[in-house]
Amino acid sequence: MKAAEKSISFIRDLYGSQAFIPLHEPKFSGNEKRYVTETIDSTLVSSVGAFVDRFEEMMQSITGTKKSVAVVNGTSGLQVALQLVGVEPGDEVLTQALTFVATANAISYNKAHPVFLDVDLDTMGLSPKAVTAFLNENAEIRENGCYNKRTGNRIAACMPMHTFGFPVRITELVEICSQWNIPLIEDAAESLGSLVGTKPTGSFGEIGVFSFNGNKIVTSGGGGALVTGNVKLGEKAKFLTTTAKEPHTYEFVHNELGYNFRMPNLNAALACAQLENLDQFLNKKRELANIYKEFFSSMNIKFRTEDSGTKANYWLMCLELENRKERDMFLSLTNESGVMTRPIWKLMYKLPMYENCLRDRQKNAEFLEDRIVNIPSSVIGNI
Repeated sequence: MKAAEKSISFIRDLYGSQAFIPLHEPKFSGNEKRYVTETIDSTLVSSVGAFVDRFEEMMQSITGTKKSVAVVNGTSGLQVALQLVGVEPGDEVLTQALTFVATANAISYNKAHPVFLDVDLDTMGLSPKAVTAFLNENAEIRENGCYNKRTGNRIAACMPMHTFGFPVRITELVEICSQWNIPLIEDAAESLGSLVGTKPTGSFGEIGVFSFNGNKIVTSGGGGALVTGNVKLGEKAKFLTTTAKEPHTYEFVHNELGYNFRMPNLNAALACAQLENLDQFLNKKRELANIYKEFFSSMNIKFRTEDSGTKANYWLMCLELENRKERDMFLSLTNESGVMTRPIWKLMYKLPMYENCLRDRQKNAEFLEDRIVNIPSSVIGNI
């Protein structure tokens, strides 16, 4: 496959390496070592420390929200966010099947049922048209919320995901959910720094959740954050994720079921140093996207770009190939040559634990599953 061979050569030249090229690796070029050393010297390496507070303040500033809560990872953040908006066992949560498994798992951790609706071809995220069609056909508003009149279950939340950092049509989804009395949570795990207009992703829903895993645009090694414009909701999130412990000088008072989802100060120190360079990372990502766009355009291969009116963080760069056969050939040749590429996720309802979930036709999701490939997306050059 000539396209794969040319791509391998181009990517190796781009990264200046004949060794293995990962899909996405972190770049540490700021205060990471200094802040981590400060934390070690302070001995406050666990869940209490100045860097946890600083991290939360930085996330509030970056997202334009009123409250941020540091957590151990994005998945735990989603789990708690759903609980905070009232999701209970037996409820249904509208989401997309084209997503990382954590989205669906967080719903299941609350003993609720994912309902998988189709995505838009351009954003690769939950489609407002699909949500509207499902609700018009299946839902009704009752005194205490929105219900699926076919199953009898309450539709307790909607959770779109900003795929690879490309924003979904979030303003439309917020409006639809408001009309149907459905709380919206943003799975913004991959979209730190992405914008819709001038507003950051994660700030549109009742709660937004970010991931700081080792492969994200900014990493804390392992970690996540909830952000919200509702201070009381944020305070409740902090309470639940820190074992639901009531403030007291020395007593251990826990008056409801909480979680030990605290981000350690050591991880927060790393995250703070990374966040200081977020703007530079975003600029470098955009430069790389433009280089890829020009190269793949010359080969008549579709390179995925941001939708009009949005600004993506280009966390993972995407190609859209002709069909599954072309996709599989590209994946095989690149990976065998030590250039890491990967397909988009297997659709959630094709996994054994979610095969019986409610879903619509998934025409767009299946089209994308057959064609989308991620290519090396690490930041190149000095920061």
